[in-house]
Amino acid sequence: MGKKYNVFGIGNALVDIVTEVDDQFLTDHNIEKGLMTLVDEESQSRISKAIKMSSSNKQCGGSAANSIIAVAQFGGSSYYSCKVANDELGDFYRKDLKANGVDSNLEGKDLEKGITGKCLVMTTDDASRTMNTFLGITSDYSRAEITEHALKDSEYLYIEGYLVTSENGQDSMRYAKKLAEENGVKTALTFSDPSMVKYFKEAMESVVGLGVDLLFCNEEEAMLYTGKDNLQEAREALKKNAKRFVITQGSNGAMIYDGDTFIDIEPYKVDAIDTNGAGDLFAGAFLAGITNGRSYADAGKLASLASSQVVTQFGPRLDLLQAKEMLQKL
Repeated sequence: MGKKYNVFGIGNALVDIVTEVDDQFLTDHNIEKGLMTLVDEESQSRISKAIKMSSSNKQCGGSAANSIIAVAQFGGSSYYSCKVANDELGDFYRKDLKANGVDSNLEGKDLEKGITGKCLVMTTDDASRTMNTFLGITSDYSRAEITEHALKDSEYLYIEGYLVTSENGQDSMRYAKKLAEENGVKTALTFSDPSMVKYFKEAMESVVGLGVDLLFCNEEEAMLYTGKDNLQEAREALKKNAKRFVITQGSNGAMIYDGDTFIDIEPYKVDAIDTNGAGDLFAGAFLAGITNGRSYADAGKLASLASSQVVTQFGPRLDLLQAKEMLQKL
């Protein structure tokens, strides 16, 4: 009997509210352009009110959520364990996961009082994105959110690196990994962002422990984590931490270590207008590929095609039709 889910993910649940602003707006409101800034609800709410939000759109987001939705879009089966509140956005998040074919711990249960995390994504004419994130209830994410029976019935556990910023987040990462290892479930981890490796290195090392089955990172994260100053040395050092790994290289494609050899994945040449979510999509498409009979090289090709497509449009996700077309192309 096969497992029910290809991938079980844990991470922060954030509703992305994508809207357009001009540079003057950012200056007027003292917002640092091009960066992700954690803010309190009051200031996020003040900025939201100042933007006439008619041109905005919403979707359920967060790094691991984007990957888990991609797994479902590319023909896999997935489950997401997350935390949202009993409010309008929490209800929206639950429905959006379901609409994208993802099972979750939010189904059929009463949600806690509080405020669902949200990320205000402000896009300017030059395709730069500025994010103001209010974590809300997801800052309390803990092992209580992890659905044990679904995790045990999965081929892979996928852990989002952003959870490392809180004690309870770190605990839930270690707990999920231990549960996976005890039940023959492979472990995959994404570092999520260079700042997670830079500022929370010891905590990240405690999560990685004796190693993971599959690691996703970019060049900068690989060098920061291993303490090496070039990619050749970093990739050799990573073999101690992960049985297999993927190092994404932006417009230069990606490098995959399949446990035996290094595979170079060619990039697809495109005009990028928004790189937000490219790494999340790469991971999701890659996981869908390897859990559904594709070789590492083939899964890498699919992931490269998917992430090259997502950077030519706004938002961190593709739609189902785009994913189906790519599967047919390959």
